[in-house]
Amino acid sequence: MDAGGRLTLWEPSLFEARRTERDAFLSRRERLAWRGLQVLFLAFGAAILLSLAFLPELGLDLLWNVLIPAAPALLVLAPGLWRNVCPIAVTVLAPRTLGLSLEIRPSPRARSSLRVLGFLLLLGIVPLRHARLDLDAGASFVVLLVLVGAGFMLGLFFDWKSAWCAGLCPVHPVEELYGDRPLYAPKNAHCRACALCVERCPDCIPTERPNHRRSLRLSSALASFWMPALFPGFIYGWFQVPDYLPGEGLDLWSAIYLPPLGGAAGSLLLFTLCRRLLPESRGALLRRTFAFLAVACYYWFRLPALFGFGPFPGDGMLLDLRGSLPPSFEWFLRLLTTSFFAWWMFRPGVRGRPWLRRPPVADEAAGRIPLSDAD
Repeated sequence: MDAGGRLTLWEPSLFEARRTERDAFLSRRERLAWRGLQVLFLAFGAAILLSLAFLPELGLDLLWNVLIPAAPALLVLAPGLWRNVCPIAVTVLAPRTLGLSLEIRPSPRARSSLRVLGFLLLLGIVPLRHARLDLDAGASFVVLLVLVGAGFMLGLFFDWKSAWCAGLCPVHPVEELYGDRPLYAPKNAHCRACALCVERCPDCIPTERPNHRRSLRLSSALASFWMPALFPGFIYGWFQVPDYLPGEGLDLWSAIYLPPLGGAAGSLLLFTLCRRLLPESRGALLRRTFAFLAVACYYWFRLPALFGFGPFPGDGMLLDLRGSLPPSFEWFLRLLTTSFFAWWMFRPGVRGRPWLRRPPVADEAAGRIPLSDAD
């Protein structure tokens, strides 16, 4: 107490209250439920890796025809759920949880560079599916193992989500593009107390706002311009390429990369034209429109292909239903998914919200980064 009988900042009981507040962020039951889900998804990820190594056909189906087709819808509806249970994120955060991480905070410039590299990894890895990954379990195993290993190494050096989940992860740009209007924002199951590991936590910010700090301009431009501008055309172009094209050398690489990159270039031109014609106040609507085009285009082609109705018979097929269902089933799936995402992403009266509920800021981190930059 001070001379006036008031509780001071350094009173031990006040710190006890703050610790109690943090510990109460997740109840014991909630912690057990989230840990159970994380273990379940971690086991599913391990099953995919083991299947790729020992049961290649099952592994390829689990990865490319089960997990990946479900991912875009999950990122639209509940990106926070995925952020809480992602198997690679659990692996990346394990060193920090176990007290093995050096807990380095990358500079804004370094994290911006990691985000751009993650975006380039996304554009580089996806076309490789046609050349090797969709049909070669060994290649898929190696790529997954490299990504997990890279994330784990980053977790050993850098604090919490700063280097992978908010940086190098190639799925993160897609999370930002699709996760504008999630169904709900669950509690953060990884961070019981916010360590302010990044200057602008993507879990707690509905959308990436333009930032005037030079070190963050490229990172902001990635979310606000490059990803929405390029991705719809990139997806369309990717679906114009069959799996495992014949040929070698430059012929193969040009065949798998030119259509998606050409589609991305056309999408970029259209986005730029619309951006010039529309008032600045419509920028968020324009980005959401192109996000809708991307996810609707993905399911327009991908969902029919799962059941044998794709443009290249057999490619990306989980079940062959062509003999038992009429061709109109293909259009039913397309109209169903396109209508749903149009309703979901443009439904009135819904504003952007965080992916996850932010935990209280840790006492030891409260003075490291100004809250104006972290909020």
